[in-house]
Amino acid sequence: MQTIQNIQFYQDTREERLPGFAPEFPYIATRCEIGGDTYRFAPWHWHQAVELFVIQSGTLVYDTPARRLVFPPGSGGFVNSNVLHTTRPQQPGAPVLQQLHIFDPSLIAGAHGSRIEKDYVLPLLTAPGADLLRLDPADAAAAPLLARLQASFAIPEGPGYELRIRAALSELWLGLLALRPAPNTAPRPAADDKIKQMMRYIDEHYAEPIRTADLAAAAWLSERECFRVFREMLHTTPGAYLQQYRIRQACRLLAETQQPLGEIGYACGLGSASYFGKQFREVMGCTPSVYRAQMAGL
Repeated sequence: MQTIQNIQFYQDTREERLPGFAPEFPYIATRCEIGGDTYRFAPWHWHQAVELFVIQSGTLVYDTPARRLVFPPGSGGFVNSNVLHTTRPQQPGAPVLQQLHIFDPSLIAGAHGSRIEKDYVLPLLTAPGADLLRLDPADAAAAPLLARLQASFAIPEGPGYELRIRAALSELWLGLLALRPAPNTAPRPAADDKIKQMMRYIDEHYAEPIRTADLAAAAWLSERECFRVFREMLHTTPGAYLQQYRIRQACRLLAETQQPLGEIGYACGLGSASYFGKQFREVMGCTPSVYRAQMAGL
């Protein structure tokens, strides 16, 4: 099982890159540690794969454009394919330990157009309101499914492991299908493609001056619509999202390189060392030098 402490993205689509995820067996099990100093939150991202998870310790907050759910210890959940989401500890700085199955639905569906895909897989993938589901141990309907999910992480590796995992995920999928929201549940918000286009633009140009007009043009929107889409989809403003993104890039450079602070500030679009330091303290609660020392274990 891999341990994830940061998120990587594909250069062309800005979809999350899942190390170890291969077409011949599109599945990985991960142990994700969120909180503390190294990985304080998961930024907005998406992936074609779905994820099934349990919270081992701490309380994690999931946001999607449609809803916010809180996952305490012992609870579990499901994130659907291509759903924008972000996570953070409920208490800032309080570590959260999460275990996840991340897999492409084709692992269960088999060949495209198969009866399994039509009758079992697509009904959950396309269900209104099924962007994010919570499994509560206090819920009589969800508790047995949650217990099976917990047990699935103990499947030993070795000969036959892939078949056992696929069988366990298929059983879990049937349980999720039974718990999917009613057909009249509100669908996911619109403008999904528009926000992804603007997120890609920021990823490609964050080191440069970026105006709201630039973001709007990247998605063929007016500036007013640009603000509306950011509020509707990410619950923030374009400027606040851009600042958070630049600070995350600065954190990566501080942790992985020995570049001077002035160079990092300009490389991340945050300007001079003094202005960079001011912006960094506002978001991270410490100076860039202190953060670099923490990452180096000093």
